[in-house]
Amino acid sequence: MPLIELKHLYKIFRLGHEEVVALNDVNLVIEKGEFASVVGPSGSGKSTLMHVLGCLEVPTRGEYLFEGVNINSFSDSQLAYLRNKKIGFVFQTYNLLSQYNVVQNVALPLLYAGVDRKKRYERSLAALKSTHLVHRNAHRPSELSGGERQRVAIARAIVNDPEIILADEPTGNLDQKVGREVIALFKELCQKKGVTVIIVTHDINIAQIAPRRIEILDGTIIRDTRTTAV
Repeated sequence: MPLIELKHLYKIFRLGHEEVVALNDVNLVIEKGEFASVVGPSGSGKSTLMHVLGCLEVPTRGEYLFEGVNINSFSDSQLAYLRNKKIGFVFQTYNLLSQYNVVQNVALPLLYAGVDRKKRYERSLAALKSTHLVHRNAHRPSELSGGERQRVAIARAIVNDPEIILADEPTGNLDQKVGREVIALFKELCQKKGVTVIIVTHDINIAQIAPRRIEILDGTIIRDTRTTAV
């Protein structure tokens, strides 16, 4: 069974009397453990696709199956549960809270899930170990480099052991060298932990690192290629 399956999916935004078709008849299958990139120019629909995959946006029509279950009819609370338990998010701007230290930032999804304090701390340290940043656990975000902040964000994304990580332009604020290190970390998590990873990017050099590259233009998938890379 695929992890995710989209069938004839549309996302249409209404602006006044006009309709903007952000996703146009998208059909897509994501298998468990895949590492894929979604690439396209600005306005192509790639971020909208990520928002739909991450249950941040509801499709206008079509089917979205997550682990074989059609989630189109899910309530807000069911979608929130799915996001918390099954999906990890990584954003370009890190979205770390400056008043908290590293381990506290990583623990936030566990706090929202009602996990007790001791287990939050233990699981957060384990996630930081996976991102090679456990030695910085007591520092605040302002004391970290951009690459380190993104690794904290990745640790936060995996702390709940999600099925999938969705990363929107995760290297956008990083130089090329550090960006490649972050992508290497995603590959490592995919290989060692079996986490499915989808990276949304406009950078073709980053996109080519992933074994699967999905190209989108005007809301339509125009090319879906796989390589033998691992």
